[in-house]
Amino acid sequence: MENLLLRFLEYVSIDTQSDSYSKTTPSTEKQWVLAKKLVLELSKIGLDEVSIDENGYIMATLPSNLDKKVPTIGFISHYDTTPDFTGTNVKPKIIANYDGGDIVLDTTNNTVLSPDYFEDLQQYIGQTLITTNGKTLLGADDKAGIAEIITAMEYLVKHPELKHGKIRIGFTPDEEIGRGAHKFDVKKFDAAWAYTVDGSQIGELEYENFNAASAKITIKGKSVHPGYAKNKMINAIGIANEFLSLMPPREVPELTEDREGFFHVHTIKGDIETTIFELIIRDHDEEHFQARKDLLFDIEEKINTKYGDIVSIVIEDQYKNMKEKIEPLFHIIEIAEEAMHKVGVKPIIKPIRGGTDGSQLSFMGLPCPNIFAGGHNFHGKYEYVPLESMHKAVETIVKICELTGEKF
Repeated sequence: MENLLLRFLEYVSIDTQSDSYSKTTPSTEKQWVLAKKLVLELSKIGLDEVSIDENGYIMATLPSNLDKKVPTIGFISHYDTTPDFTGTNVKPKIIANYDGGDIVLDTTNNTVLSPDYFEDLQQYIGQTLITTNGKTLLGADDKAGIAEIITAMEYLVKHPELKHGKIRIGFTPDEEIGRGAHKFDVKKFDAAWAYTVDGSQIGELEYENFNAASAKITIKGKSVHPGYAKNKMINAIGIANEFLSLMPPREVPELTEDREGFFHVHTIKGDIETTIFELIIRDHDEEHFQARKDLLFDIEEKINTKYGDIVSIVIEDQYKNMKEKIEPLFHIIEIAEEAMHKVGVKPIIKPIRGGTDGSQLSFMGLPCPNIFAGGHNFHGKYEYVPLESMHKAVETIVKICELTGEKF
């Protein structure tokens, strides 16, 4: 576990925040710093066919050590971190033998990681927690996954008595802005299936995710002197508020769970003349997902009928529920589930309330469910990961490789 810890701490010290407004791939130049380091490390631990393309996509191979042909499988993680919270100057804290109490992350701002609010902490009493210092995110999403995959491959290289087929490794940029799979060369990767190591708490095994879309709503108003505005002014800010009032108030992230879908308004800016707000649409059910998009267009029509053509909506689909691509190949879930049982991890099979590279990859021809990386509270200053969970992820990856070799 010491090598795993040191590897992870080194990765999170490198800022790899992505940028949704950038048109390049990777979206930020700083992602190349970690990407180039990973290429060197994959070669150093003894993998073959190590490559990085012009867009920052990394691939490598652990050759088969079997005397029979079995399916090639893969493991994939992303090295960018969210643009929503700073990943600059990450300085983790190591909490050994966690006692179950409050963890003061930052005394200056009284930032406390407390089990009274984050109940999952109670699962990890006696373990080693890696936390933030209360000023940045940690970056376990998904540098924990990268550290686990590399550590697992290094272990297999050093233990040739453990039999496995050909294993492919892939690391991607820009997953956090929804582009992680956009330029992934599935044909070059050449695997029968893969696993993204990008889940949260220990035991997670996921093959369902949201159908997802983004929406941009633009409202054009008319600015008139407020003293003479009656029947003349159209305040775009007020119309935006009216639009939002016509959306279902309880179908938001903070009031939904499990397979419940939602609308999430994340950006709004404007003035009387022009107000723009952006939101994401999420639902596991395809029909409900379409109904959500239809609702926005219905509200657009209602407001335009009332005020004239002042509202315009652009909706872009982002990814689909990978369930339909995974269920016909359910043995890939059963292998991961058995691997977890064999290393002493209780599988938690549940839908992802979010997205993953695996969703897009599944529709690109690479079936790709998601397994745990171990972290909690991603994308903010309360993020943490238990070292023991990371170690179990390494063991799970190794066991998946062994079981695939045994079963085919």
